[in-house]
Amino acid sequence: MPAQPLAGGWPTPPATIMEGRVVRLEPLARRHSAGLRAAARSPEIWTWVGESPAACATGWKAWFDGALAASEAGHEVAFATLDARTLTPIGMTRFLALRPADRGLEIGATWLTPRAWSTGANVEAKLLQLTHAFERLRCIRVEFKTHATNARSRAALLALGAHFEGVHRKHRIVRGLGVRDTAWYSVVDDEWPRVKELLRARLAASGGLAGADQARPVA
Repeated sequence: MPAQPLAGGWPTPPATIMEGRVVRLEPLARRHSAGLRAAARSPEIWTWVGESPAACATGWKAWFDGALAASEAGHEVAFATLDARTLTPIGMTRFLALRPADRGLEIGATWLTPRAWSTGANVEAKLLQLTHAFERLRCIRVEFKTHATNARSRAALLALGAHFEGVHRKHRIVRGLGVRDTAWYSVVDDEWPRVKELLRARLAASGGLAGADQARPVA
């Protein structure tokens, strides 16, 4: 019999510490603010997102407080991405569009400081999040969205084994970018075993070893 979520919620908390060999994902907390702002200062991070929230202290506080408030309200779950060796903040990622009744969610709002690009950090973060989504939250669908002209992001989604579902034209109006066409991708539970092996192989090739079975709920 397929696993079913608990009535009105998830079978285990979405807010979970996820530990790997390259990165550690921690539910976003006030203590992460200064380190994340330092990691977020490179303007190339925000090319496809809009205005950089790290440009001024007031803007950063509003952006960070908004992420905390959305998580506390249960609308999403934001994670600080830390270097697993030093515990230095290197980026963020989130569970969005939480739909426990339909056993689905989105992984998005992901960014990494440029020094963490091509290190295996993004691959392992996706492995940790997808493992938690499919094997603990019992999702049947995880989706991803990106700007339709963001070739780097779209190539990364295809490389992790996500299925391209099409482009939603004039999907959003993004401050600093204007009207955005959005490309949609997904992984469903039938595809997860193949995607998991692909991600583990990519992580091993990059020199990292998967620690995606190490996850513990936050008290």
